[in-house]
Amino acid sequence: MDARGAIEAALEHRPDLCLLDVYMPGSGIAAAGELAEALPGMPIVMLSVSDTNDDLFDALRAGAWGYLLKDTDPARLPYALSAVLEGEAPLPRVLTARLITEFRRHGKERRIADADGSLVTLSERESEVLELLRGDLSTKQIAQRLGISPVTVRRHLSEALRKLRVTDRDAALRLTGESLR
Repeated sequence: MDARGAIEAALEHRPDLCLLDVYMPGSGIAAAGELAEALPGMPIVMLSVSDTNDDLFDALRAGAWGYLLKDTDPARLPYALSAVLEGEAPLPRVLTARLITEFRRHGKERRIADADGSLVTLSERESEVLELLRGDLSTKQIAQRLGISPVTVRRHLSEALRKLRVTDRDAALRLTGESLR
């Protein structure tokens, strides 16, 4: 099933819980975001082969209540999903440790004035991507430098452009000027 099919099925059947694959066709993370908005009380759990911080954090930001890896013992899966229905958030210990580390780093976000002069908050990663763009690196080079995929670089850039209320990289770089350093 693809993301659109999962969304339509969830909207039609209103399940107690929705289990989505991060890399399902059409993006499980995008589906989680749409479902979290449309059905805010329905728990969403992501299942993935990916244990990258970007996928984990993007899924949680989109509205996922938990994140399980596909190498989870199949015998544990029903218990983990039942626990979600009781208010728990299933996360492997290694990902919980990363989440705590990210939470501690939260203070490294950047506050910058957007195109209207309002202060907005760019994540550390969004700021890093803009700073590397300032150094004339390509999307592929930025991805290699940060150890993430080019798609993730574009996602961070798109989010920064949205927050700054600009439509292109050059406008974002002019707006952020020296404030990223």
